Amino acid sequence: MKIAEMNWQDVERAAKRDPRCVVPIGSTEQHAQLSLCVDMILAERVSVEAAAPLDIPVFPVMPFGLAPYFNAYPGTISLRVETLLAVMRDVIASVRRAGFRRVLIVNGHGGNNPVGALAQELMAEHPDMSIKFHNWWSAPRTMSAVLETDPTGSHANWMENYPWTRLAHAPAPEGEKPPVDMAAMKASAPAATREVLGDGSFGGPWQRPDEEMMKIWEIGVAETREALEGPWG
Repeated sequence: MKIAEMNWQDVERAAKRDPRCVVPIGSTEQHAQLSLCVDMILAERVSVEAAAPLDIPVFPVMPFGLAPYFNAYPGTISLRVETLLAVMRDVIASVRRAGFRRVLIVNGHGGNNPVGALAQELMAEHPDMSIKFHNWWSAPRTMSAVLETDPTGSHANWMENYPWTRLAHAPAPEGEKPPVDMAAMKASAPAATREVLGDGSFGGPWQRPDEEMMKIWEIGVAETREALEGPWG
């Protein structure tokens, strides 16, 4: 259940009934012809679908993350590492005050991985808490399904092209994009990164059939739900 559909009394009752909650985090950054908000859309949706049968509250998705390499693409918003960690520290402190002691952080953006280290630090500070950091798209069975479908799955290509991340006015190009020079991209400042990437995709097909995508999605939801079910510290 979404926190947006609850009031404070509802949250108080929920925390007394069950110490678990979900905090999704994403990013606002270029994704070729797809929405700039792909990572936050997917993180929130997989969280809501996973938590619904368990009646566990899902907080609003954190829309901004670490994406300095895409700063040359208009619309990208990138926080400093210390800013993201400070915000997430405050978010976890707030849900703890509300009574939640088991927190699943569902991450939709690889650049946010420093938050996983923060989770370990916070549990050292608060031994009564159990915090798990879950990269939903790279969980074992989900990533296995991606690789079985097409090993080119990567940023802004078919792997992130779902009906709910597409834009009606910007259809996917036909065919596929040649692989980009990832070594050059990783060694480049934002302007040069844009030159290397062009539209922003890392290469491969821009889109695959929806039936293939829904199979991957269902596995991603199931693995996220399993993370919610346990084990917890």
